[in-house]
Amino acid sequence: MEAFILDFGNLMLRWLHVIAAIAWIGESIYFVMLDNSLKPPQDENCKRKGVFGEMWAVHGGGFYHNQKYATSPGTLPADLHWSFWKSYTTWLSGFALFVILYMVNPEFYLVNPDSSWKWAAELSGWQANVVALLFLVFGWVVYNELCKRISPNMERDGMLSIAVGVMVVVVAYLSTQLFSGRAAFLLTGAVMATAMSANVFFWIIPGQRRMVNAMKAGEEPNPLDGKRGKQRSVHNTYFTLPVVLLMISNHYAFAYTSAQAWLVMSLLIFAGAVIRQFFVLKHTGRTEPGYLVTGGVLVLLTVWAAAPTVGAQKEESQVAESQANTGASTEPEVEPEVSEPLLAEDVGAAIEQHCLGCHSKQPEHPGFSAPPAGFAFDAVSQILSHQAKIKEVVANGYMPLGNTTNMTKEEREVIKNWAE
Repeated sequence: MEAFILDFGNLMLRWLHVIAAIAWIGESIYFVMLDNSLKPPQDENCKRKGVFGEMWAVHGGGFYHNQKYATSPGTLPADLHWSFWKSYTTWLSGFALFVILYMVNPEFYLVNPDSSWKWAAELSGWQANVVALLFLVFGWVVYNELCKRISPNMERDGMLSIAVGVMVVVVAYLSTQLFSGRAAFLLTGAVMATAMSANVFFWIIPGQRRMVNAMKAGEEPNPLDGKRGKQRSVHNTYFTLPVVLLMISNHYAFAYTSAQAWLVMSLLIFAGAVIRQFFVLKHTGRTEPGYLVTGGVLVLLTVWAAAPTVGAQKEESQVAESQANTGASTEPEVEPEVSEPLLAEDVGAAIEQHCLGCHSKQPEHPGFSAPPAGFAFDAVSQILSHQAKIKEVVANGYMPLGNTTNMTKEEREVIKNWAE
């Protein structure tokens, strides 16, 4: 029952998170489109009122006339629309999901036992949780300081863009060293998503409130508030496509199990940002196919970086064939024996028959190029490290998927008793 309640809560939170994200991203993309599609007003009365730009649109059987004021309008309605709760709901629900899915079982989902950094590979569960939280916090702090120090008056946005790009690459690399594959992709996206929501909370909305309060007091708003809000809003729109991709990446093990996972992440992030630039420019009336081509090239480079090392496998095959032709022994050199934990014969047989077809470093199942969820059971030690999860998904019938291998009730009972 506890597992059911946890799964049901996961489902509801994920539903809320996706709905809130759709609403926030959709509204954000719409306002970027609106801002870039504005044209100078033709009506003299609108010009006198201070209208900076306008756009006519048709949708849902009606016509819409959007106007933007360069200065404060004559009057402000009491029911002025604000856009922030969608952002906050997206972040809060996403963080709650992260707690339930990753921080509840950090030894299983966060710790990276294959890290080249010994201290990272030896983190305990609570230590991994602390590192993950600090990772999110410092990601925002570094990004925010870059914005404040490099472009305090929005005069060096180009240099700032380069600095943020470098920071994202560093975040991608650090995440793959500190955390397991799936968590690394998720946390890199979470750093960017945290920056997006924090931009709304700390900069965009406070600046807008100061502007509104100044207008109500009959004062001239500080134009820097508007410029800062626009800067952070622009950053958010370029983060959008990469964040969405990183958040769905946990379904595709080939990406996060790649030896160059940080490079895969970086290429996809820049591909998303470049493709977004194409659409941003298109809203202004400019069609620049070079950005789409560049995005496509980056995606192709990602294919190259994430692809299985076919060359290495071919070389091994050629060596074996050469040794066979020359009569040389194909047996590997005998290495000192390493103590390997033992596994009961019936348990090992069940896992080999029903799990290893997919959950191995080189899956035999044609539907997978990498072990699903990054869980490979080629060694007994790997099986034991995932013992609790194996028991959970086998006992509740979730695995094997669709029971395509026809695992019997008796075999499920064997796994359950072994894990307990």
